[in-house]
Amino acid sequence: MKKDKISSAVIRRLPRYYRHLDDLLRAGTVRISSSSLAKSMGLTASQIRQDLSCFGGFGQQGYGYNVERLRAEVADILGMNRGHTVAILGAGNLGRALMENFPFTSNGFRLAAAFDVSPELVGTQISGTPVYHVDTLEEYLKDNPVSVCVLTVPAGVAENTARRVAECGVTGIWNFTNVELPQQDMPGVQIEDVHFADSLLTLSYMISEETP
Repeated sequence: MKKDKISSAVIRRLPRYYRHLDDLLRAGTVRISSSSLAKSMGLTASQIRQDLSCFGGFGQQGYGYNVERLRAEVADILGMNRGHTVAILGAGNLGRALMENFPFTSNGFRLAAAFDVSPELVGTQISGTPVYHVDTLEEYLKDNPVSVCVLTVPAGVAENTARRVAECGVTGIWNFTNVELPQQDMPGVQIEDVHFADSLLTLSYMISEETP
């Protein structure tokens, strides 16, 4: 089944499946039924079966799912075994935090490089990742193709930076700039926006609803 025929809701549940199956595997669980998996994830068994049926049949009637096998299948669907590479644009506070703390490797990405304009950062390494001047971005990407660029640059240069990497053949942008990038102007590039404020305000709504 083509990706464009699968709903975004299903796609966004896949990382939850992977994370949960990984926890089960670490706990020594060999197999699990769809009802047990659903209960532990706060879903329904029919929802799980329906989601997974989008990608083929992974369970056996009367047996359930082999946890290790299903985890591997979900990892493959998510592209975790395809050798993706990532570069961070903006090695300031947020960029540095991602380099130092985010588990890129365990999520199937190799963190190759970072770019910044600060003389204090250019030419250094952050957690083993070299930091280059952003002026060398196009030259670097020409010689070292990157799958995804992480944007942690100031909002004022977000769109221009996104266009630069798109023109270099980068196919994915993980956008932390709080700026809505013009997807229609960058065909062939998938953009995933991360808005911390949206998440916090969603929480604000939920706790406000519960407050008398």
